[in-house]
Amino acid sequence: MTPPLSRRALLRTAILAAAAPGFAYNVPGRAIAATLPAPAAWALRPFPLKDVALGKGLFATKRALMLDHGRGYDVDRLLQVFRANAGLSTRGAVAPGGWEGLDGEAGGNLRGHYTGHFMTMLAQAYGSTGEQVYADKLGSMVGALTEVREALRHDPAALSVAGRFGTAAENVRGSYQYVDLPAGVLGDASAITLSAWVKPTHDADWGRVFDFGNDTTRYMYLAFRNSSGVPRFAVTTGGPGGEQGLNGTAALPLNEWSHLAVMITDGTGTLYVNGAAVAQDTAMTLTPAALGTLKNNWLGRSNFTGDPVFAGAFDEFNVWSRALTAAEVTALQSDRAADASAGRGDLASYAFDFDETSGGTMADASGRGLDATLRRTWGGPSHPGFLAAYPETQFIALESMTSGDYTKVWAPYYTAHKILCGLLDAYLHTDDARALDLASGMCDWMYSRLSKLPDATLQRMWGIFSSGEFGGIVEAICDLHALTGKAEHLALARLFDLDKLIDACAANTDTLDGLHANQHIPIFTGLLRLYDATGEQRYLTAAKNFWDMVVPVRMYGIGGTSTGEFWKARGAIAGTIGATNAETCCAYNMLKLSRMLFFHAREPKYMDYYERALYNQVLGSKQDKADAEKPLVTYFIGLTPGHVRDYTPKQGTTCCEGTGMESATKYQDSVFFKAADGSALYVNLYSPTTLTWAEKGVTVTQTTDYPREQGSTITIGGGSAAFELRLRVPSWATDGFRVTVNGRAVSGTPVAGSYFGVSRTWRRGDTVRITVPFRLRVEKALDDPSVQTLFYGPVNLVARNTSTSRLSFGLYRNAALTGDLLPTLTPVTGKPLHYTLDGTELAPFFEVTEDPTHAYFRRAEPRVVFGNADSGVANPARADGTTLLDEIWAGAPFHGKGVLVSRVRDTVDAWVSAGLLGRTDGEKVVETARNASYAS
Repeated sequence: MTPPLSRRALLRTAILAAAAPGFAYNVPGRAIAATLPAPAAWALRPFPLKDVALGKGLFATKRALMLDHGRGYDVDRLLQVFRANAGLSTRGAVAPGGWEGLDGEAGGNLRGHYTGHFMTMLAQAYGSTGEQVYADKLGSMVGALTEVREALRHDPAALSVAGRFGTAAENVRGSYQYVDLPAGVLGDASAITLSAWVKPTHDADWGRVFDFGNDTTRYMYLAFRNSSGVPRFAVTTGGPGGEQGLNGTAALPLNEWSHLAVMITDGTGTLYVNGAAVAQDTAMTLTPAALGTLKNNWLGRSNFTGDPVFAGAFDEFNVWSRALTAAEVTALQSDRAADASAGRGDLASYAFDFDETSGGTMADASGRGLDATLRRTWGGPSHPGFLAAYPETQFIALESMTSGDYTKVWAPYYTAHKILCGLLDAYLHTDDARALDLASGMCDWMYSRLSKLPDATLQRMWGIFSSGEFGGIVEAICDLHALTGKAEHLALARLFDLDKLIDACAANTDTLDGLHANQHIPIFTGLLRLYDATGEQRYLTAAKNFWDMVVPVRMYGIGGTSTGEFWKARGAIAGTIGATNAETCCAYNMLKLSRMLFFHAREPKYMDYYERALYNQVLGSKQDKADAEKPLVTYFIGLTPGHVRDYTPKQGTTCCEGTGMESATKYQDSVFFKAADGSALYVNLYSPTTLTWAEKGVTVTQTTDYPREQGSTITIGGGSAAFELRLRVPSWATDGFRVTVNGRAVSGTPVAGSYFGVSRTWRRGDTVRITVPFRLRVEKALDDPSVQTLFYGPVNLVARNTSTSRLSFGLYRNAALTGDLLPTLTPVTGKPLHYTLDGTELAPFFEVTEDPTHAYFRRAEPRVVFGNADSGVANPARADGTTLLDEIWAGAPFHGKGVLVSRVRDTVDAWVSAGLLGRTDGEKVVETARNASYAS
């Protein structure tokens, strides 16, 4: 359950509500939720997810798989990296791995991003369904992140766990914590014994049990595991080349207690493991006395910065100024030092239990008063408001970088954006004031850092590939500003301006070639929100021009863009087809941008694109099966011949799996929009949905199996209301789009690529029937018209074929008089939208299987054929590749056979006159056209 708000939280919410009249309330039985105030610049307004119920159909089936994934996934796994970073208990959870774990790509430098996506998914799932399980999970995550932020604001405290004797202190992997001992702990001893109980939890090489030294020249260490996987002790005054060392004979087991002891006396060094001497050097001339006074005296940390911090637990650590006997070492295996014959160390003695540990201070029981302190390698505490799954160091390092290196810094502001969005969505859908507080604090922290940097530094940072990527953070910050009204938040949003890109796009200068696509697309959604907040025209102009630089000139038929994550030159489509096309995140962000541009400009092309990308790439990116561990979403959608889609990409928890979770829980967010003044309802997508339009007192229900059905039925419920119903006429619906109201045809001429309006006072029971006839058509690659992709209405059809060579198809052989190419295909009985052509099955792109597919094919029309009648004449072509048949069928639709034959005669005569076709062959073509039978 969402926790009750504190008095302070209630006061803050009341203040915000007074400042922002856009706050609204959910229906009874659900958490009170806030909505973002709609910008005055928006001509259209969206409806919240809770007001648009998704009905049975293609989208609901896909969504159900993701809802099950979200319902069952253990969120403690996602919180593991956050809790570890703060030094909190991870509750035994195992991080998801991949990009969201320390062992993933680039050492997990992007960890935290996926958690933000998951929070947004949960928020949207709750908003869409009202199921309390999603709100409960979200509330637990917000609560945990609140604890994480609080812990980061303080010095670390020892994490108590069950020890070898009583309790012990654990260093969680990812906490970057170590124990700092006072100088002089070794006491310049010429004879010494060091003893420790350790329980390693990770097998990283060179993790230190202890390391006493000044630098990488003078030191003495014990690593629980060297590069050979066994314990190693070494002492040197001359760096690694001068080490005198002792190596164990076997690896220490993980998650089990092991006892290690090292003794140096009279030129002999001995290493003990669990009471047994495993290594001895009788020529060990160096002792702690030879090292002198040392600056760094650490448990769990190395003087070599590239070595990992020890991950695991410490129980006792003792240092004696003498060599223990073998019997004394043996006795330490079964008793605490205090209860054994050796007694506690006289140079230092730490028990790590509750009695001797307070917060981050470990009391020294040697009598020398050398209390130790738990510290973080990156310093601390963190600055107010900071929240992440890694230290502030990634953000700090970015400020001095001149080129990208994701193994050092991987897009910290991108990750911050995902977390920020997750928190904002949690607040907007469940009204958890803690989430708003965390989000506001994050932006306060960012402003405190970035506002101090010179503009030149900011411009350099944001222009760095990968490391400087910041995703859609500007949009999120502007949303936060709309809630808080804090001037610093709007100022922060503008600090992300990448002027070189903005100015080029505002001037309509295309500089996208070679840029990382998904690093830049969400920038423009942010610019639109900055335009909303500031009125600065260049932001809006840049966003509009940018969109036109992608659609259609860098767009594949399915709506995706990019190859290998990057853009190529304008118009390079066929020449870029490969296994790494159409990064799924790009489609997600292009949909967001198109949606927001439509709010401003109401240009139908934006919703035409929305339908294309949603019904093809986005639906086709989610595999049609359940999985408790993974969301099963593509990263790339390869368009190369015979490509098999990969639904468990890379090492997992990628950006595309994150956006895929979001997409699958908001399929209905753009079905309906309303005019800002409430005068019109825009129906943008034909999808089975029910809109509850509370302001009008009506419901609007779409009943359809679109795109398996060529149309939709809209029924009005509730009371009566006057408004214009604006129905989208897809750009491909060039003939036959019809609308009836209560069985009567609506006058007017629908125009493809526009909206068709029906104005009236609507009453309960009014029924609107929209007929949207599909036709089979091709879309040609801009750089090679012979490379084509096939569409039936909004649906991209792909060939399922194991060949890895591009298939060749001809389509004119039985084309209808309307120009529809569908009669050339053979329907597959019992499988809607499935066809065969030349023995190959064609299926919708959105049907997700593991079959090899061909999204593009080579168009081959070698002979002139009409109505399956072959003229016996080769199909000639112009220099630009346009064939005789292309030119003839470009005149479709033909209202009767005679009109087609006339077109054939005129075209043949022109080609004969141009010397492209012989007169005799031309007459054969005309005669064949005249005698053929055609589908209507």
